[in-house]
Amino acid sequence: MGTRLKILSTFKSLHRTRMAVFKDDDKALTAARLKINDEFRKNKEETSEENIKKMMKMGSSVEAILREGVLQVEHVGDKKLLLRPRESLLLENVPYSDEPRKKA
Repeated sequence: MGTRLKILSTFKSLHRTRMAVFKDDDKALTAARLKINDEFRKNKEETSEENIKKMMKMGSSVEAILREGVLQVEHVGDKKLLLRPRESLLLENVPYSDEPRKKA
C-alpha cells in the first residue's frame, strides 16, 4: 500500500475511533476532530519518509490509547458520576482459579 493510502487509513481510523469513544459528547467530538485535522494539516507538506513513518506510528499509538484507555463519564448530580463503558472495554468477571476452566 502506498504512503498516501497509509496516511489516509490512519486519518480515517482516528476519526472512526473518535466517533466511537466520544459518542453523544458533541464538545469532545468537535475538539478531537479539530485536533486530528490540525495535526494532519500541519504536517501535510512532510516529505521525509522517516518522519512520516514516525508520525504514522504516533497516530496508531494515539488511536490505540483512545480505543483502549478512554472512558466516558458524565456528571449527573452532586458527587455523582455516570460511567458509560463501551462494549469493547467490558471484560468477563471471573474469579481467579489456579486450575484451568473446563469447557462444557
